[in-house]
Amino acid sequence: MNTKNKWICLFLCTAFLCTGLLSGCNSGNLKDGFYTAEMSEYSHGWKEYLCIMVKDDKIVYAEFNAKDPSGYIKAWDNAYMYNMASVQSTYPNDYTRKYVAQLIEAQGSDGIDTVSGATHSGSNFLRLIDAVIQQAAAGNADVITVESQEE
Repeated sequence: MNTKNKWICLFLCTAFLCTGLLSGCNSGNLKDGFYTAEMSEYSHGWKEYLCIMVKDDKIVYAEFNAKDPSGYIKAWDNAYMYNMASVQSTYPNDYTRKYVAQLIEAQGSDGIDTVSGATHSGSNFLRLIDAVIQQAAAGNADVITVESQEE
């Protein structure tokens, strides 16, 4: 192999390696396990939370939802769903799935698009992502509380 081909090969190998490293840069060497973060306050009767499962340095499962003080899950509330859908054109069981799908694809908060009609939840989702990723990087499975912001 001549010198020019060696440099091309070296360049391509380096580019491939850097691409592989950058594609996982959001994960930051995550430790296997389940990690949960929740907002500090209830908003309109609901407290949002995010739980992720990490396996082999990747987020392989996530649940984003909200619960009321009794633990009832927002996405299960059909009356809430019908009321919200008629006004916002989305509802918790819809937008939570969209946010989770984006998280699993992006492996972090970069590239998460806010769902129209669920922007407050989207803002909380981004803050919860950052919290659970920090927990997963540290291997700390304690539930972390994220300070709620004024609406």
